[in-house]
Order: sequence, then C-alpha cells, then structure tokens
Amino acid sequence: MLTASLIFFITLVFVIWQPRGLQIGTAAIIGAIVALLVGVVNFDDVVVVFNIIWDATLAFVGIIILSMVLDEIGFFEWAALKMAKLSNGNGRLMFFYSIILGAVVAALFANDGAALILTPILLAKMKILKLNTKTILAFLLAGGFISDSASLPFVFSNLTNIVTADYFGIGFITFLSNMILPYLVSVAASMFFLFLLLHKDIPKKVDITLLPDPKSVLKHYGLFKFSWFFLAFLLAGYAIGDIYHIPVSVFALSGAIIFLLIASRLKAVHAKTIIKEAPWQVVWFSLGLYVVVYGLKNAGLTDEIAQVLEYLNTQSQTVAIVGTGFIAAGLSAVMNNMPTIMIMDISLHDISNQSMIYANIIGCNLGPKMTPFGSLATLLWLHSLEKKGVQISFWSYSKFGLIITPPVLLIVLLSLSYM
Repeated sequence: MLTASLIFFITLVFVIWQPRGLQIGTAAIIGAIVALLVGVVNFDDVVVVFNIIWDATLAFVGIIILSMVLDEIGFFEWAALKMAKLSNGNGRLMFFYSIILGAVVAALFANDGAALILTPILLAKMKILKLNTKTILAFLLAGGFISDSASLPFVFSNLTNIVTADYFGIGFITFLSNMILPYLVSVAASMFFLFLLLHKDIPKKVDITLLPDPKSVLKHYGLFKFSWFFLAFLLAGYAIGDIYHIPVSVFALSGAIIFLLIASRLKAVHAKTIIKEAPWQVVWFSLGLYVVVYGLKNAGLTDEIAQVLEYLNTQSQTVAIVGTGFIAAGLSAVMNNMPTIMIMDISLHDISNQSMIYANIIGCNLGPKMTPFGSLATLLWLHSLEKKGVQISFWSYSKFGLIITPPVLLIVLLSLSYM
C-alpha cells in the first residue's frame, strides 16, 4: 500500500505542478511505467484498465474536437453575445443567463469544453463591457463552477460519467432518465448560491451597446444553421446507439470527424490545426493515471472503501446516497476526481444499489470544485485564465469552493434520493 500510494502521490503532484512544461499525459504515463517496473501493477492490469477507459477517452476527444470546430466558426461566441443582448442591460439577468449558457454547454459539450471554450469568450466580452475586476471575477467563478456542477445529464457530459456508465453497463437513456432531475436541481441550486455569494459584485446595469451584433462573429452562417440540425441528429444517434448497445465513442468521435470534414470542405476551419490542437494528452492521462490508481486497488484501498459503502447500504436510502456522494466528493477534492471515480466504481462493484452509483458520479462531478486541483477541468480553466492575465490564488479559490460546493452537493444528492 505504501509503494502504491507513494507512486500515486508523486504522479499526481507532477500532473498538477507540470514542471518545465511537463504535460499531464506524459506525467501519468511515467507514473504507470514506474508502477509496472516495481510490480504494483502488471500487464494484465493494463489490459483491464484499457477496457475500462477506451470508450470514455475517445468519446471525450470527439466531443472536444466538435466543440473546437463550433468554437472556430463562432457558435459559442454567438451564444454568449445573444445571452448578453437578451439581458437588455440588466446585470443580474446577464449573470443568470451566463450560468444557464454554461449549464447547457457543459451538458452538451462536457465540462472541459464549457470551461475551456466559454471562459476566454466570457472574459473578452466582460472586458468589452468595461466591467471592473471584481465583476469579471464573479462571472468567471460562476462559469467555472457551473461547468462541473451541470455536467450531469448525459453520459458524455463528463469523462467520469462515461467511465462509470461503461463500467456498470448503464445505457444512454437510462442514465439520462436518472440524472435529468439532479441536473436541473444542480443548475437551480448553483444559480441560487452563486448569486448569494457573488451578488455584491454584480452591477445592476451594463451597457450592452458596446457589444457587437451576434451574427457578426459567425464565420459561416450556413454551417452555423446546419450545426443545430447536426447536434440534434447526433443526440438522436446516441439514443439509437443505446438501443443497439453501440459505444458512445462511435457517435462522439465519428460525429466530430464528419463535422470537421464538412467545415474543412467549406473552408470554415483548418482541419490540420484542429487535429493538432485536440486534447490527445488526455488519452495518455486517462490510461496512465488509471494504471497508477489500479495499483491502489491491488494494494487493498478499494476493499477498505467498499466496507464503508457496504455499511452505508445497510442504512436508509437517503443516508446511503448522501454518504456515498460526500465520500466521492471529499476524495475528489483531495486526490482529483479522475482517480476517485475509478476507485469508487471498483468499490461499488458488488453493491446492488444503483442510486449509490449515481451519487458517486454527482460527488465526483461537484466535489472537485472544493479545491483547484480537484478536476482536470478546473486545472485547465485556471491555466487558461493565467494565460489571459487573470490570477486566482490557491486559497482564494479554495475558500470559494469550500463555501459553495457542500450546500449545492447536498441539495443535488437529496433530489436523487427522492426520485
């Protein structure tokens, strides 16, 4: 256990720290190689891990590629400007509309897509509106929080969702039917507590005449209109694929490639640039980190957690759900939600309580917001802001996360318990 824990800890430190530009995937693969060399895991374990994560990882890459193409043609910038115009200059309405936009983008394009794509767009628009630093920070914190708290409804809304759905054989429609209410409750609760915490920094009036017309940012209007039909077709494909047990990645990745080829053919994007900038490091990150985590499983960590979860399962359904959710949230905040979801999934394997599986997902999606290193999305979000000149300290973010996350998490878990 000591060796496996040490390898995991050092790997996680390098993933978060990224010294001298060391990329997250490279750090994770090095950790996996070390785990293999010292015998914490073997090649059979690597095969098991690959079978667990391949669908989730490829689906994630596909969703991000599709998001990048849509971003390139101005889809998200149009949506952000439309949201701002709809507020009619009411700062509070603009705040709520920006959260709703983030919730929709997180649901359809995954939490990482919402954090990475919407953040620079919102930051640019806030600067055009000549808002002060505190107001800009309020909008950015709200956007960053909703990207994870709203990544619940679809299998593809978060990498943790796909991993868990694959691990337990949960279909697209079943997943949606169980998570749609927690999603809606999460969005509503997030809006309430974000406004409660940040309302002092939100202006009553904003001069929206400074913003350009939404249509002016679209690079190809015909492709923009077509994208709505394509997204609807893709969602239908996920549902049909569920009936025939087709992996999510088949639709996510193939859909992204088809849309990329169409956009490239219309000269709206450069396909080579999109492919080059796609998050390929996430592929290595998923495989490498999960191999390292599997070493913790071999050392008996999952057995210890399973005993706690089995005890919770003997209690009332509400206690089981809330307890599971907060255990997942706490572990995610401390050791990142990607390793946590795998550890928790393995620990829940022999417990016949599907509600606890969904509680685990909710905990792993919301819990990471308590610390800056709780999720890959938050790390990438902070890195993106830093490149734009916006600095958020470790303690400032942690204070914000620790105040807002527990009450939202509790309310969402309770909504799950009453389904």
